[in-house]
Amino acid sequence: MTKILGIGNALVDIMTMLEHDGLLDKFYLPRGSMQLVDIDKSDKLLSESKHLNKKLTSGGSAANTIHGLSKLGIKTAFMGKVGKDEFGEFFHNDLRSNNIEPILFFSKNHSGRVVALISKDSERTFATHLGAAIELSADDLKSEQFKDFNYFHIEGYLVQNHELLEKAVKLAKENNLIVSLDLASYNVVEDNLEFLKTILIKYVDVVFANEDEARAFTGKEPEEALEILSELCEIAVVKTGSKGSLIKKGNEKHKIDVIKIESFDTTGAGDLYASGFLFGLSKNYSLKKCGKIGTILAGKVIEILGAKMDDKKWEEVLAIIENID
Repeated sequence: MTKILGIGNALVDIMTMLEHDGLLDKFYLPRGSMQLVDIDKSDKLLSESKHLNKKLTSGGSAANTIHGLSKLGIKTAFMGKVGKDEFGEFFHNDLRSNNIEPILFFSKNHSGRVVALISKDSERTFATHLGAAIELSADDLKSEQFKDFNYFHIEGYLVQNHELLEKAVKLAKENNLIVSLDLASYNVVEDNLEFLKTILIKYVDVVFANEDEARAFTGKEPEEALEILSELCEIAVVKTGSKGSLIKKGNEKHKIDVIKIESFDTTGAGDLYASGFLFGLSKNYSLKKCGKIGTILAGKVIEILGAKMDDKKWEEVLAIIENID
């Protein structure tokens, strides 16, 4: 049976429904932005919003992808670092309750958390305290952690820690895992371009990028960027938002159209695309079918709040997937 291991920032998403935008002004949070905040500001924000409706989920890009794969019936595990606090305990329990094996390391510092403030018009503003999540280090990794897995999925935010990422992909390859990397953010790509190129050429089998990330990496628009990325690793995927996605492996190339949906919140769309695509690969489906499954998951998750679909939504998704050619 296929097993997929993910590694990334272990974050708890605290989805908070605002009654009005006064809280954003009070904490100097520009509407629609993502701001890094210290623990004091995060705690004050949680205190000031304690009366508002909230929903907690385990978050972070790779954790979202692994969660999606687990819901599709794949054996999964997630590797990250949390604190010995209520959020760390929640993250661990949330993985367990979704049949994901936790490979968690512990810090004396607070767990990472994201206070996601949702305005009345669905605009999202993020106050992110990375905390223990960014303390994951190369010293935490051992070869035996990679044994018995077939795939290894990495979120691009880890690229900023060169030593960690290089050791992770080396251990994955020593254990014969297929490595996939989601580039995650165009500014991270820009800041780590030469290192990323080396990692892609030497270790990565599947790369996921959106238009901005692909442009930051290659300086080209999606079609040309796809060609360049596909020369560096086996499979390249460029996600083009409402225009769909592009996939290339060798001389094989596909354009996948989006599905018709009612867009509500784009959180997790790219992460869930990766879930669907990797699920298809693990089943030896055609690249076109892999892309279609990724597109379905990406489309359906943006119909709901946050990056986690409930069981009813997953039943809908699984029924659609069963009828794909």
